[in-house]
Amino acid sequence: MQKTHEKFIRRALQIAKNGIGIARPNPSVGAVIVLDDKIIGEGFTSPFGGNHAEVNAINAVENKALLKQATIYVTLEPCAHFGKTPPCADLIVKQQLNKVVIGCVDTNSLVAGKGIERIKKAGIEVQLGVLEKECLAHHKRFFTVQNKKRPYVILKWAQTKDGFIAPESKSEVAPVFISNSYSQQLVHKLRAKEHAILVGANTAIADNPKLNVRSWSGENPVRVVIDGNLKTPKNSNLLDGFVKTIVIYNEETKENNESLSTDNKNVIFEATRFSPKGKLKAATVCNILQKHKIQSVIIEGGTQTLQTFIDENLWDEALVFIGDNSFNKGIKAPVLHRSFIQKKIKNDILKQYTND
Repeated sequence: MQKTHEKFIRRALQIAKNGIGIARPNPSVGAVIVLDDKIIGEGFTSPFGGNHAEVNAINAVENKALLKQATIYVTLEPCAHFGKTPPCADLIVKQQLNKVVIGCVDTNSLVAGKGIERIKKAGIEVQLGVLEKECLAHHKRFFTVQNKKRPYVILKWAQTKDGFIAPESKSEVAPVFISNSYSQQLVHKLRAKEHAILVGANTAIADNPKLNVRSWSGENPVRVVIDGNLKTPKNSNLLDGFVKTIVIYNEETKENNESLSTDNKNVIFEATRFSPKGKLKAATVCNILQKHKIQSVIIEGGTQTLQTFIDENLWDEALVFIGDNSFNKGIKAPVLHRSFIQKKIKNDILKQYTND
């Protein structure tokens, strides 16, 4: 029976991936309804304001009379509170499902066992913790926000075989691509999944990046620029207002600075305290992103910005692409002294780190 439960929770996890990037701020839950070892309905969380996974799965069952004999598998505890939609726990009770199998408990104080309690009180059997580790990993963004009060932080950079993140100098204001086109496409897939993407002023000025999704289908992430002295040119791609952009600057910068004058409501300026040397703590950045309800952020560099998060140990995973080329000299890439998983992407190497 346990293997059967694991099989259907795996399916729930599989379809839950469809909600990553569109369900936020809700978690991207997957739900599967099974009768006699056959799936009769399944669903994942709709974009915010729409149905939760359990509702979509129940709606997919044509003959609702079958629900009384069926088991529903969910990656996360059904909610027990009113938000944009009614509680899913109440719907499960109303439809009188026979059994509920749950991957992991919701730590949100509005839920936190209340959904399970409500279902049990209705006489419905509940089984907890099936593939719990996998379900916790899937809901990592949601749990990081709930439990650590900050976004899920992903470090990402590309470096040459000899360990450089950028050349010493270049002839034009544009990115210098180190990784191959397949790796670049994977990065755009990552951007489509995550809530925000962050760079420092040096990268914004030197590369004039767009930081949008081009080689994949999906929403553009919120762009974040750490620019203490507001040096990013007003005509840069990051300040075009095409995508919501948050510029974090030093509160000591004069308020009448012309860089602050913009009619574009999609560009938001956030003043905060930098150190006397012009440095900004990673924890301060996370607090600002939390204020804007950012669930996850990709830190794309450069070295100084990445190193700030590494030094404060404020990161959850890192993706390091190693291209099949060398600069001989340039700006050194950060170094992570952690174990990693390695895989090939054509002639590139991808090292994946997890901060446990």
